[in-house]
Amino acid sequence: MTQPFIEAFFDEPTNTISYLVGDPATRTAAVIDPVLDFDLASGVADTGSAERILAFASAQDWRIAMMLETHAHADHLSAAPFIKARTGAWIGIGVHIRDVQKIFRPVFAMDDLKTDGSDFDRLFDDGDRFAIGALDVEVLHVPGHTPADVAYRIGDAAFVGDTLFMPDYGTARADFPGGDARTLYRSIRRLLALPDATRLFLCHDYKAPGRDDYRWETTVGEQRRSSVHVHDGVNEDAFVAMREQRDAGLSVPKLLLPSIQVNIRAGHFAEAEANGVTYLRIPVKWKDG
Repeated sequence: MTQPFIEAFFDEPTNTISYLVGDPATRTAAVIDPVLDFDLASGVADTGSAERILAFASAQDWRIAMMLETHAHADHLSAAPFIKARTGAWIGIGVHIRDVQKIFRPVFAMDDLKTDGSDFDRLFDDGDRFAIGALDVEVLHVPGHTPADVAYRIGDAAFVGDTLFMPDYGTARADFPGGDARTLYRSIRRLLALPDATRLFLCHDYKAPGRDDYRWETTVGEQRRSSVHVHDGVNEDAFVAMREQRDAGLSVPKLLLPSIQVNIRAGHFAEAEANGVTYLRIPVKWKDG
């Protein structure tokens, strides 16, 4: 079995890892979870992170044919439309993005948002298969963090998005609208039923206490032996109790409001207003009491 070429690109401001995954035989590649740089305080968007990926691909003679999103991220904006404009690549995500669109359309009063997933070029259901060049890709629906999370299994590697972190850090939160800790546990156990040697590539790392370097590659076996949240000795009820208690104390991601609005549109911003400026919405709630 041909194994994929994998190059990781770490974005420290959002602690996000994007990947260029390629078929060495055809030089065809996919970009997984590309980051658009965005400064919340100034409202300035920049394509520097995406340009790093494009420059690497050009220098190494990779043809980017597709962008694969693991879910609609809440902690960074997607650069998929920028890469698509530069390369002609299509954008894919799990079909349950429709559920996420339906959840957030009223939250932001996005009356123009279509909730059929048609902002994306391809929608994947559980078990779907497609190719990156001659590489076979299997789609695994792994909800829990959000209803739409998917993992992409390519050769001996699986790209699992936010579902898992490094074993010393744990697992995704499950308190976003549509998230569910029990569902997350079952999705994780599905991933950990893959062969022990399966390499797992993560979307984020925040450096666990006592660790000084960023890491984003682990294995199924390592997770089963030593994950602080889901090693083989942790049952479903214990995980749910831990996850719900932990989530109750977590702060809201800094870029959640702009990220969700943009990412459920496949990385597109809303249409500019008459003055030529694009705006993002901030729902305002009065504090109880």
